[in-house]
Amino acid sequence: MKKLPKLSFWQIWNVSFGFLGIQMGFALQSANVSRILSNLGADLHALPLFWIAAPLMGLIVQPIVGSASDRTWNRFGRRGPYILGGAIVAAISMFLMPNASVVVSVMPVLLFGLFMFALMDGSFNITMQPFRALVADMTPSEQRNLGYSTQSFLINAGAVLGSILPFILTNVLNIANTSDPGTVAPSVIWSFYIGGSILLLSVIWTVLRTKEYPPEEYAEYKGLDQTKETDPRYKGFIGFFRLLRITPKTMLQLAIVQFFSWFALYIMWVYTTPAVSQHVWGEAIGESASQGAQDAGDWVGILFAGYSLFAALFSTQMSKLANQLGRKTVYSITLLIGGIAYISTLFFQGGDMVHLNLLFTQVDVPSSAVMWMIPMIGIGIAWAGILAMPYAILSESIPADKMGVFMGIFNFTIAGPQILSGLVAGSILKYFFDGEAIFMLVIAGVSMILGAISVFFVKTNN
Repeated sequence: MKKLPKLSFWQIWNVSFGFLGIQMGFALQSANVSRILSNLGADLHALPLFWIAAPLMGLIVQPIVGSASDRTWNRFGRRGPYILGGAIVAAISMFLMPNASVVVSVMPVLLFGLFMFALMDGSFNITMQPFRALVADMTPSEQRNLGYSTQSFLINAGAVLGSILPFILTNVLNIANTSDPGTVAPSVIWSFYIGGSILLLSVIWTVLRTKEYPPEEYAEYKGLDQTKETDPRYKGFIGFFRLLRITPKTMLQLAIVQFFSWFALYIMWVYTTPAVSQHVWGEAIGESASQGAQDAGDWVGILFAGYSLFAALFSTQMSKLANQLGRKTVYSITLLIGGIAYISTLFFQGGDMVHLNLLFTQVDVPSSAVMWMIPMIGIGIAWAGILAMPYAILSESIPADKMGVFMGIFNFTIAGPQILSGLVAGSILKYFFDGEAIFMLVIAGVSMILGAISVFFVKTNN
């Protein structure tokens, strides 16, 4: 078996560069979809049900795309066609999502908003899944930590840009961040236009600058027998379920960790905006949201940019730490820090308005809003670990000829806990916490700590 050649840093960079734009789009979705759906008329307690569309699309799309990309080869490569195709649909979806109110004569505006949310997230998944497999395809084992850490850095750099974009448009370019009932603020609309464009351009860069190995060469590097027919037992719909029976044990053990960490992340994405609005600004959100609630929504973009920035910075050192301490140790510590950070948000409430200089603009916010940046450090560290360590661990236990499909199946461990969270979170908020969203972040913290403990039950030599 030929040894897979090492890549230069910039080759590794190009392999994942498209993730910069994808995560920019995903960050805009994470920070603004609750706000968009609320402005279009969604009830606070129903938001988790709307958000189920995101993991449900991932649950359906990623295994299919992963399996198909394992068997694909054309002028754009093995993973490239899916990365590019998904990016085109994602960009179109981002252009349409904030304009749901325009089609009110065709279908109910909220239904259209939900449909575009599902389409947007589904196309994100089409694009994201091959990126995970592409790193494993292109990097030798000794560069795997660097490959996924670089991917984590680019993901979070894109998230920073996506998270702060509505805030910059409002406070630097003076684009309005308020809207009439049933419509979306212009700052959010233009953010989605810009984000969709950058997403498409960055993915095109990866597709054009990354030369995937042809099937024969790939087989030599991975020790595969090109003359051997694909096992017919694993073909088709029934074959997919047979494939589940040979799922690597490492994946099953990581699934427990993934359950707790992604349950927590889903809660954060759904409830940070109402939590900040209620707990810091003392304002409710909804179809007729006040100026304070809209300002809170903009500030959540800054907070999400903060945790993404801290994640990007931590990602630059994570590969070294994983090489020194081991992947499992780094993974567990990052989740523990994140869990403590979620719980700490409970202690930052209200306060007098303070004048804040953000270099590119100046704003007045409650004093506790500034303090919320402290837990964002811990959440960013956890996010960096979640984006890199499980994939680095998993890639060592997956057969090379099934890398795409198993990476897609692994998405079950991401989508499943989010779907469950979407089904139960609204009831928990309503019946246990009387609509106080801040306590949902405490629940997220407890879940993340349980994930940190679960890491030690994962059996691996790394």
